[in-house]
Amino acid sequence: MTCKDTSCANQEKVQKLISSLPSDDEIEESYDILRALADPTRLKILYLLKNGELCACEIIESMDKSQSTISHHLNILRKEKIIIGRKEGKWVHYKLKNPEIIDNLNKIFDI
Repeated sequence: MTCKDTSCANQEKVQKLISSLPSDDEIEESYDILRALADPTRLKILYLLKNGELCACEIIESMDKSQSTISHHLNILRKEKIIIGRKEGKWVHYKLKNPEIIDNLNKIFDI
C-alpha cells in the first residue's frame, strides 16, 4: 500500500497532524536552546545559578576553566535567553531567566 492508496480519512488525519506541528521558526528556536543546553560546562553554570544571582567572577572561581572559556559559555546562554545579566562595575552578575528551568531539566533527565 502506498501513500496514494490511503483513504481520505487518513489524509485528513495526516493534514491535521501536520497543522498541529510548531512552525519551522519555533522548531529552530527550540533546537538552538537545546544545543545551548547540551554542554557540560553550560549545564554546570545553570546548576550554579539555581540558588540565585552570581557574579561572573564567582562562576569563574567555581569552575576549573579560564575566564575566556566561562565568558564564552555565559554568552551562549545569554544569547539564547536562558540567563540574564546585569552590569555592576566591571563585572556582570548573572541569574536564570526562569528559575524553573532546573526542575524542568531534572524532569527530562529522569526519563
